[in-house]
Amino acid sequence: MKHSHSSIIFIMCTALAFLFVGSGSAYAQKKVHDSQKEKQWRSMETGPWDFEPGWYYYFLHKNYSGAETYWKWSGFKSGYRVRFKEHKSNVKTVMPRRIAQEELQKEKVKKAEEERVKVKEMHDEEVVRAADRNVDLVYSSFKDDFNRMQGAITEGLSYCLTKSKGKLYPQVNEFQRQNDMICQSIAYTHKQGIGNELENSKRQEAYVEYKKQMEELVSRVAHLVGMAQQYY
Repeated sequence: MKHSHSSIIFIMCTALAFLFVGSGSAYAQKKVHDSQKEKQWRSMETGPWDFEPGWYYYFLHKNYSGAETYWKWSGFKSGYRVRFKEHKSNVKTVMPRRIAQEELQKEKVKKAEEERVKVKEMHDEEVVRAADRNVDLVYSSFKDDFNRMQGAITEGLSYCLTKSKGKLYPQVNEFQRQNDMICQSIAYTHKQGIGNELENSKRQEAYVEYKKQMEELVSRVAHLVGMAQQYY
């Protein structure tokens, strides 16, 4: 008898336990929809600007809800109602600020990309200039003229020394000094590689000037040759 009574109690406890667990699971899985919180969330996040219950927000949260009253005619149900104005709120919707921040971030990214492109263009241009500075591309255009005039100067000065038997040495020495300075300047301008960078446009300007100086020296040497022929 005792054994039968204990079995009945055990079965009843087990049944109650299953019933409790089942009802708890059903309650836990039941979806709860809170319209008041939903309106608050939407107002703060994306809009539209609305809160519930109206009178609660009017009396207790008027500053951030922007609540105001207005009269509404509705027969026997006429009376004051509560509505909400975002422009009266001291918080405003978050989404416009987010959009503004996103636009600002996009603008920053755009400017950064423009700066990157500009820097790349400057870098590429500098690479081209560096290559241009490291190689003398214009010397070949002046080389033949320089060699021809150097030959004329050397022959002319040698003739003057020989013809005058050394008496024109001071003049010859001065012309030789001037010629050496021109040749050194040409050699310096023609240097290439690291440490000797010079844009080819600058090299060309220098070669034009050295050519002019050398032509003047050739003319003066020719005049000295004429003197040697006449007086010695």
